[in-house]
Amino acid sequence: MDAADLKSCSEGFLRTIEDQGIAGGWRWSIASGEQVWSPGFFRLLGLDPRSTVPDYGLLLAMLHPDDRAQLASAGEIRQGVVSPSALVRLIRPDGGMRILSLLSELGVSPEGRPLSARGVALDVTDRERLRQIHAAEQRRRQALYLTSYATTYSVGTDRIHDFPLEMAQVHGFSLQEITLNPFVMVVPHQREAFRERALRVHEPQARFQGTSLERLANGEVWRFRIIGVPLWDEAGRYRGRAGMKYPIQESGAAVDAVPEGRNVLSALEQTVQGHHLRAARGLLDWSMSTLAEAGGLSLSTVRRLEEDAEGQGARSRHRAVTALRQAGIRFIALDDGTLAVARD
Repeated sequence: MDAADLKSCSEGFLRTIEDQGIAGGWRWSIASGEQVWSPGFFRLLGLDPRSTVPDYGLLLAMLHPDDRAQLASAGEIRQGVVSPSALVRLIRPDGGMRILSLLSELGVSPEGRPLSARGVALDVTDRERLRQIHAAEQRRRQALYLTSYATTYSVGTDRIHDFPLEMAQVHGFSLQEITLNPFVMVVPHQREAFRERALRVHEPQARFQGTSLERLANGEVWRFRIIGVPLWDEAGRYRGRAGMKYPIQESGAAVDAVPEGRNVLSALEQTVQGHHLRAARGLLDWSMSTLAEAGGLSLSTVRRLEEDAEGQGARSRHRAVTALRQAGIRFIALDDGTLAVARD
């Protein structure tokens, strides 16, 4: 396992290895100069976040001198050059050495101008320990779907769905059948209408939410809520979809706890538009300056967000939404595709 494999790992597994100091991530906004490290990245490097300012140059300085050339320099990143993957030796402040698998990527504007850089790191010094953690997480995910029928999933730009293997066992179809045609799980009298409605959101790359009746391998018929949301990078490029599926009662309440899905929440936040932000501010009686201060944003950034001039995947949108959520605003996705705004 290396850093590239983290893209396909579950939220729970990523959080587990972050908490244990085995993995972490970094981000660098080239335009503003802001750099952010995750808590796990600080632990991975053996640094105290209270006394350490995130800096790409510090990361390079901590690498073994013979390995530093494997990563792009700070100047090269500003020019739009990154080293996609590397295996390097890290020297911690206590003198200990760890072997890191690094994966880096660049965010660019439609014109190709570098806007940001980000990366993830995985400690592969002790691969057996990592293998055991991964195996435990797989068992947890298996038990979750087999007992609750709830899961998160992803859809690539090729429209191929990535479902857990346990879904095939629960519904009685092969995983290949479900991956290529997820509508095969829907009961026949609903299948075509549900399929047409779901496919209509792919071309405009819109959010989908709906309910379906699905037959299980044991003959039972359950009602599920399906949520699918488009994902965008910071440059506004479409990256596929994040989805969530969970059973609901006739009343509409969830039968079991919905699985954690930070990707789904992040994708839902990307659908918040300028008029939603204005409505939320109105409910709070906030000015644009108040929102800017609460979200740690500039007034001009808030103005661009409300004029829908910021990229769909801009981090500033998530910061504004987070600030509004913390103030009691709720963004509610309705089955007809509407995003409602309410206050607790």
